[in-house]
Amino acid sequence: MLKKLLVILVFSLCAANVFSQLRSFNDIFPNIGADNRASAFSRAGYSRASQRQSGFVILGRNQGSGISPELINNVLNKGPGYLVESIIVIPGSPGSVTLLDVYNALCNIRGLKGRLYNSHNRGEVPLFEDATRITSERNTTAIPDPRPSTTLPQRETIFIRLKDVNFGNTYYRGEMSLFQNGLRYTMSNFRSMSYLMVPVIREDKFTAQLYFEPISEGILIYSIAGADISDFFASRIHVDSAISKRLSVITSWAADGITRRR
Repeated sequence: MLKKLLVILVFSLCAANVFSQLRSFNDIFPNIGADNRASAFSRAGYSRASQRQSGFVILGRNQGSGISPELINNVLNKGPGYLVESIIVIPGSPGSVTLLDVYNALCNIRGLKGRLYNSHNRGEVPLFEDATRITSERNTTAIPDPRPSTTLPQRETIFIRLKDVNFGNTYYRGEMSLFQNGLRYTMSNFRSMSYLMVPVIREDKFTAQLYFEPISEGILIYSIAGADISDFFASRIHVDSAISKRLSVITSWAADGITRRR
C-alpha cells in the first residue's frame, strides 16, 4: 500500500512539474491587443491577410512575441507576395491533449476530403474533393492513412495529393517535427499548381507553416502561409481570399481532429 502511495505521489509531482512549465497565451503574445486575443479564443480564430507591396502584418513578429522567428522565416524565405497569419486556441485543461494527439490528428489526411469553404459564387462547397496520402514525390500511388500511433516520432515526412476545387490535383510534402515546446508541421507544394493547365503557383512557392503547442489554456495553433503568384493571375483572382480559405480549411481540419482525440 505504501509503495502504491509513493508511486502516485511521484507521478503527481512529475505531472505538476510538467504542467507548471506550460506557457500561457499571454506569455507567447504579451502585446497582441484585447480584440485580437478575443478572436484567437473564438471558434473561427484570428486571421489576417497582407501583401508584400503594402507590408506584411505579422503578430508573431511583434516585440516580446514567444513565437520563434524560424517558424515565420521558413515562409518568408520563399519570397511570398501574399501572406496569411492565423491564431486559434482550442480550450482545454492542462494535459487534456498531448502532442501525440496532435500528431495522430495530422496523420488523418483523408479527413481533409469534403471540408467546406464559403465560395462567393457557389456558397458552401468542398475545397478538397479528394485527399489521400501518396507513396512519394515520384510515385503518386494512393496509400491508406496509418492507424493511430502510440509513439511520437521526432521527425517525419509524408506526401499528399489533394484534389483542389480550383486547381485540380495538387501535391504537397508534409514535414512534421518536434520543435521547441510543441510540434511543427510544414506543407509545401512539390509540383506546380495550375488553373486550366496554366501554372499559377510554381513548385515550392506555396508554404503553410503550422505550430502546435500545449498551453495553460489548451492547445495553441499558430499558422502562417505564403504564396508567390504571377502578376497576371494575381490581377484576376482574389489571392488573399484563396490563401485564407485554404489555410482555414487546413487549420480547422487539424483542430477538429485534435478535439476528437480528447
